[in-house]
Amino acid sequence: MENSVYALQGIPFTQLAAEYGSPLYVYDGEKIQSQVKRLQSAFSGVDLKIKYATKALSNVNILKLMKQFGTGLDAVSLEEVKLGLHAGFTAEEILYTPNCVSFEEIQEAVKLGVMINLDNIPMLERFGTVYGDSVPVCIRINPHIMAGGNSKISVGHIDSKFGISILQLKHVLKVVAAHNMHVVGLHVHTGSDILDADVFLQGAEILFEAAMEFKELNFLDFGGGFKVGYRAGDITTDIEDVGTKVTSAFKAFCAQYGKKLELWFEPGKFLVSECGYLLTTANVVKPTPASTFVGVDSGLNHLIRPMLYDAYHEIYNASNPSGTERVYSIVGYICETDTLGADRKLTEVTEGDIIVIKNAGAYGFSMASNYNSRLRPAEVLVYKGKAHLIRKRETFEELLANQLEIAL
Repeated sequence: MENSVYALQGIPFTQLAAEYGSPLYVYDGEKIQSQVKRLQSAFSGVDLKIKYATKALSNVNILKLMKQFGTGLDAVSLEEVKLGLHAGFTAEEILYTPNCVSFEEIQEAVKLGVMINLDNIPMLERFGTVYGDSVPVCIRINPHIMAGGNSKISVGHIDSKFGISILQLKHVLKVVAAHNMHVVGLHVHTGSDILDADVFLQGAEILFEAAMEFKELNFLDFGGGFKVGYRAGDITTDIEDVGTKVTSAFKAFCAQYGKKLELWFEPGKFLVSECGYLLTTANVVKPTPASTFVGVDSGLNHLIRPMLYDAYHEIYNASNPSGTERVYSIVGYICETDTLGADRKLTEVTEGDIIVIKNAGAYGFSMASNYNSRLRPAEVLVYKGKAHLIRKRETFEELLANQLEIAL
């Protein structure tokens, strides 16, 4: 809140909604920059490479900002690779980490020149057969560590589809040796919402031990998963503590390895979650015997995290910042249960009020859909005190554009 008004860089949210309509995603470019700087400062003692996890928020203008702020990219699809190249990243700045894709997609990524990160043995064998030592490669290890907020966002446990089990390392080494493969990086990612430096250190120790088996490494990639706050008083990852402890361990490993390596991280949520706001309009205030619902002009089609992950997002009424507080459940306009926030204290809501949902920068628009044939919202970037429309609101004509109507 700025001067008793809910605003971003001096621009009231109600003004943004009036100018660009709702629902509307709004991003704070200054917040992204401060998060990048914080990470860079925490790991200033090593050769750090930040590979922004494109999947979190892939608007090309956000990618251009990341490029300007000095990050590279982590891409999980060929389309994200192409978005990165379009945004101005060089192929060398992009790590491509696919999962369960066809070998043809991997080959296309090789043609584009990006760093390939393989996470299963069949693809590793095929890659070695086709490319031998001619194309450098990274290997993703599954460390068998249960980390993060819940099983839906923990990806390094033994039953995860991601990565090659650390128990299969001997098999990996045989494949690498058989094809004389040029392995230049090892990667581990345990999950999201990791609080403790010790979790990163557990993964690091497993990675360090495995790395001693590979003699041509240039980097080790520790993934991401830093926890951000979603409500007042939330415990968050102490980035500075992680930086101090991981930097110390990494330096000691490099001394043992006999070569200074680059330390890579792939933050997504940490860089963009807190920059984002979803602005919605209250369509109806509906009292029932059990609850009072505020129905807004959005839903799980635009922000699926509350229903998919039981995620908490702070919600407030930007149109009535100093009103009397009442308890509401904020729900969407989708023909499903799409509760955005249950039993929340908001200042009194009337129809037409602008209801703001915080922490909507990561996995908001990027997971949005046309469910119920609803249109996807516009996106606005606020940077250096100025608002910029960076994605126009979808139209009904665009909804029909790829449908081919046939004579029946």
